Amino acid sequence: MSDITLDASAKVAEAAPRTPPASQIGLVGWLRTNLFSSWINSAVTLVLAYLVIRWLVGFVEWGIVNAVWSVPDNQTQACRDLKGIGACWAVITEKHRFILFGTYPYEEHWRPALCILLFIGLFTVSAMRRFWRKELAYIWMGTLVLIGLLMWGGGLGLPYVPQERWGGLVITLILATFGLALAFPLAVLVALGRRSRLPAIKALCVLYVELIRGVPLISLLFMASVMFPLFLPEGMNIDKLLRAQIAIILFAGAYLAEVVRGGLQALPKGQYEAADALGLSYWQKTGFIILPQALRLVIPPLVNTFIGFFKDTSLVLIIGIFDLLTAGKTAIIEPAWQGFGVEVYLTVGAIYFVFCFAMSKYSQGLEAELNRHRRR
Repeated sequence: MSDITLDASAKVAEAAPRTPPASQIGLVGWLRTNLFSSWINSAVTLVLAYLVIRWLVGFVEWGIVNAVWSVPDNQTQACRDLKGIGACWAVITEKHRFILFGTYPYEEHWRPALCILLFIGLFTVSAMRRFWRKELAYIWMGTLVLIGLLMWGGGLGLPYVPQERWGGLVITLILATFGLALAFPLAVLVALGRRSRLPAIKALCVLYVELIRGVPLISLLFMASVMFPLFLPEGMNIDKLLRAQIAIILFAGAYLAEVVRGGLQALPKGQYEAADALGLSYWQKTGFIILPQALRLVIPPLVNTFIGFFKDTSLVLIIGIFDLLTAGKTAIIEPAWQGFGVEVYLTVGAIYFVFCFAMSKYSQGLEAELNRHRRR
């Protein structure tokens, strides 16, 4: 009887799952697998770690320990005495309003600041799937109208501020948000038009895409700023910012259309046949079956295009519009602050990074959530 019990216990012990050793799982296991799997990988890891730590120590000494954070009345001698061993963040302290708001009237800076917060709130709400209803379109329209009212003024007791006084981060957000929000539906229509069986519609869409993609964005901005007003009736003038916005919409629409068309072509033919078998109309088939799946397939290139155009808004400087980067460049033209461009460019780069990184991380999460069924 005891032998039978011992045999049963041995079999249970053999059948019980054994946990892997601590050196093969967790952080230690990841380090051994990815960074110290061989003597070559170990050597490269140690060298890179030394260089990164040395750079971080140098940056902390330059950017924090030896830095100057403020100076009285543009007296930059304290910054110049550092002779490069420390950062002069005082230029950001003194010029941050100009970098963010341009030449907008000082006493009205609360208006563009509120617009920036409205943009961020709009992006946050749009990122939440529980708000993906038709009411979201009304939220977008209402918020954009409110932003226009705040920036221009002229009503509700707000003094009028011409577009020439706008600048900084709020201009970048306006160009990027309005541009991509209007370019995306245009891109969807153009992508569907390129796959249309009607020769006239297909030829028109192909001509638009190839023509726009065949020229740089700078040329379109020049056309919108210099050539377009020549075709308008005498006495009629369109705002410079609006002309630049139209050029960005047309340019972004052409590139996004090709991304969407790639998703449509990647969709299996069986999805089209199944939709036809259900007796759905063209727009029902496209809106409920084809487009949702096609857009899900091209989330990475779509977001990559969004990020690229968010940064390309800096090109509007060539037509005299002060976006975030241009405002940063202009802030250090003043003789007292010349020579401290590194601090300004680092600050502007950090702002661009925050928005672009947020878009990138959100797209990764959205892609993983929408494609969760594929991993089952």
